[in-house]
Amino acid sequence: MKNKNKKLPGLTTVIFISLILGAFAGAALHYLVPEGYIRDTVIINGVFYVVGNGFLRAMQMLVVPLVFCSLICGSMAIGDTKTLGKVGVKTIVFYLFTTAVAISLALGVANLINPGIGLDISSIEKAETTTAEATSIADTLLNIIPKNPIQGLAEGNMLQIIFFAIFIGILLAKRGDRASTVADFFVQFNDLMMDMTMAVMKVAPLGVFCLIAKTFAGIGFDAFLPMLKYMGAVLLALLLQGFGVYQILLKIFTGLNPIRFIKKFLPVMGFAFSTATSNATIPLSIETLDKKMGVSKKISSFTVPLGATVNMDGTAIMQGVAVVFVAQAFHMTLTPMDYLTVIATATLASIGTAGVPSVGLITLSMVFNSVGLPVEGIALIMGIDRILDMTRTAINITGDAVCTTIVAYQDKSMDIEVFNDKKQEKTAAFD
Repeated sequence: MKNKNKKLPGLTTVIFISLILGAFAGAALHYLVPEGYIRDTVIINGVFYVVGNGFLRAMQMLVVPLVFCSLICGSMAIGDTKTLGKVGVKTIVFYLFTTAVAISLALGVANLINPGIGLDISSIEKAETTTAEATSIADTLLNIIPKNPIQGLAEGNMLQIIFFAIFIGILLAKRGDRASTVADFFVQFNDLMMDMTMAVMKVAPLGVFCLIAKTFAGIGFDAFLPMLKYMGAVLLALLLQGFGVYQILLKIFTGLNPIRFIKKFLPVMGFAFSTATSNATIPLSIETLDKKMGVSKKISSFTVPLGATVNMDGTAIMQGVAVVFVAQAFHMTLTPMDYLTVIATATLASIGTAGVPSVGLITLSMVFNSVGLPVEGIALIMGIDRILDMTRTAINITGDAVCTTIVAYQDKSMDIEVFNDKKQEKTAAFD
């Protein structure tokens, strides 16, 4: 007799299955189905493109109001400016430190593997590149303050949104009961955004399937072959950062079990991998940290949205490896001073980078210009960047979560019993 009470697989499990099936479906289309109107126009650039990007747009639709309300609620919940300042400084210092470590690690791994030596550039399919203009440190700092906050919200300028939201949250906390109506509005609107996110997440398996299928249908596995050393260097550095550096920091500053952390956070990493956007992962990260790690939302609703904007360790790693790869491919020699310049430029370039797919390639042009590398070199890695982009997004959000856990632990805003509950490893926040 069949067990009628048998538990159905959770949403995160279904998303993982969709990711794998999408890769197989895309590869099958690429290799087994001949080119033609049905395959290319109807299926790949029709159904897969519309459904996949429709899901992504639905998630991105929620990002600005969610980040805005989350930061206001987080600032209000933390309360006094002294505590908020302490949490904010710790968070920013952690993010900048891990980004500098990430780029240094990437340069070390790349020089060990030498991905560009012996490469036949003619065998790599090249694409058009987009160049980003370098912004001075002074202008970067000034751009944080919005001239028009409504315009900042409309354009999705995350640094300006963060500044304005924290400012509002601090003042609401100071006013207390005198601003209870406004405070309640933001709390309820934040809850509404979370509910809307959960509604959109119900179609995540279908969206993920189409996104991955379109990627593999377009590039197959052929584009990977001449770039295997480059991909291997990036993936190795990402794995060392995500499962080495972060977990060592977690153990040092909290004493918590890194293995348990990874098990509980793995579903979020899987979702970040499939969507390749840090911003879309914000709600799932906050819910998972709350329900499975015991991290107070008053901390996570502040640090996670902040991390999605200023903490781009995965992107920094890609840029570090790309610098060495292109320098070797074009037979150029980098000096120790060049490496220091790359570390500084990539760290600063990661601040304020939008948490959307493949944006790292645009900021990479700034890094190349800083040490005189040909911007045309970016075209060499664009063809296979989608897969690496997915992986580095998973690392980015893991760094945000580790930082949040450390800050919450030191602030005594964490329920250790929830973190140590092994049963929570088998469930996901949205299951």
